[in-house]
Amino acid sequence: MKRHGLLGLDLGTSGCKGLLVSLEGRVLAAQSAEYPLLVPRPGWAEQEPEVWWEAAVAVLKRLAEQSKEQKIEILALGLTGQMHGAVFLDGLGNPIRPALLWNDGRTAAECREIEERVGPQRLRKIAGNPALTGFQAPKILWLRKNQPEAYARVRHLLLPKDFIRYRLTGGFATDASDAAGTLLLDLARRDYSPEILGALEIPPEWLPSVHEGPQITGYVSPEAARLTGLPPGLPVAAGGGDNAAAAVGSGVVREGTASVSVGTSGVIFAHSDHLRLDPEGALHAFCHAVPGKYHLMGVVLCAGGSLRWYRDTLAGEEVAAAQGAGRDPYQVLMDQAGPIPAGAEGLYFLPYLAGERTPHMDPQARGGWVGLSLAHRKGHLVRAILEGVAFALKDSLVRIAALGIQPEALRTVGGGMRSPLWRTIVAATLEAPLQGLEAEEGPAFGAALLGGVGVGAYRDVDEAVAKAVRLKPETTLPDPRLAQTYQELYRQYIRLYPALKESGVFRVYPK
Repeated sequence: MKRHGLLGLDLGTSGCKGLLVSLEGRVLAAQSAEYPLLVPRPGWAEQEPEVWWEAAVAVLKRLAEQSKEQKIEILALGLTGQMHGAVFLDGLGNPIRPALLWNDGRTAAECREIEERVGPQRLRKIAGNPALTGFQAPKILWLRKNQPEAYARVRHLLLPKDFIRYRLTGGFATDASDAAGTLLLDLARRDYSPEILGALEIPPEWLPSVHEGPQITGYVSPEAARLTGLPPGLPVAAGGGDNAAAAVGSGVVREGTASVSVGTSGVIFAHSDHLRLDPEGALHAFCHAVPGKYHLMGVVLCAGGSLRWYRDTLAGEEVAAAQGAGRDPYQVLMDQAGPIPAGAEGLYFLPYLAGERTPHMDPQARGGWVGLSLAHRKGHLVRAILEGVAFALKDSLVRIAALGIQPEALRTVGGGMRSPLWRTIVAATLEAPLQGLEAEEGPAFGAALLGGVGVGAYRDVDEAVAKAVRLKPETTLPDPRLAQTYQELYRQYIRLYPALKESGVFRVYPK
């Protein structure tokens, strides 16, 4: 009996990851390839598209070989990857310069220009978001202003994963969830906004066509098949931006489902059946990779990153001891924090070490401990970090609830949510059950499922999730007494940012 499989390819910031997945959701093979991040100046972040392509070819070639070894017939390929980046191509389809990435911060002046040209309220009404340096649109204006010779050569503008699509299929296409992160999309129409394009003087013919996540956008060309080992004519689905694809792979595809992720950043991602806009712009509103659906997303820029900073900067003794004993340094830190009572005996932590996104949208916000005393030890510092990140995540969930979305439970994603202590703190703070996934494979898994929907292996995204996504049997329930304690502490926490901002202590000092 012939076995069938699906491919998912995730073009991340640090590397490319590919999965071969069975129709039942089992991972049959996984491959990855790393590539460097270019930082030509402080605050800039770039990568070479050709390096992406080389990594994608290497990953796909190994997966194609493994599929043949296992006698798996590949039905489709779904694409996902880092959002917001700008890939500038000339008339021959060749990159003009390195791509500007989502974490590139050079475009503050261009963001102000966009707000002035379109109007801040009008921009949020159409595109669902304020102008932020991460988005693609300000990068276009930056190129026009600062590298006019390169700008004059532009004929095509792509998001990162869609450059890989172009090299695989020869077509210029994207999906609605990723396109929503350009700041050029009319979210309600799920297509580009003529008003925004006109105000910013961006030629619409530069932009790829927009498709729903499962839609087939092209087929692997003979040349790409020769390079990758994939079958020529293999269907390639539109896929999704990394957060939307990860949500599909986590089963967050219907009203009432949401996820909480704690990696370097922290994310609350909530599915919405219709477009909801945060009137203050504190939440991101995007199209979902599920056809016709949307999502709200709150972002804590330095969630697990705060604990990583503490480990690298202040926990040298613990790290050395853990390494000598063959233990995980993070577990040593958790062991220190575990016995500390909730509230860390009056110690608060603001996780704004890299500025903050939701709800403050303030790149100059700064973090730190508030309430330190001689009685506090290292365990208190760690406990306050864990709680401060949980409070920052609650900032997003409170705003999502205010827009009418009440998640029944939250799916957990990311390394931070593997800690029982941190899960307990987050569940009590958010006052919601936390559900883990049997196989947490990230965006590539969701992209593969979208490809399966595109070729009819599943009736729709709901059926794909029902057949391929499995939850762990145990659920972390919020402890009622702990939840009550964190309610009181959260009321104090939310007073700290306004007070510190008003005091003028948030300043960016030159390096």
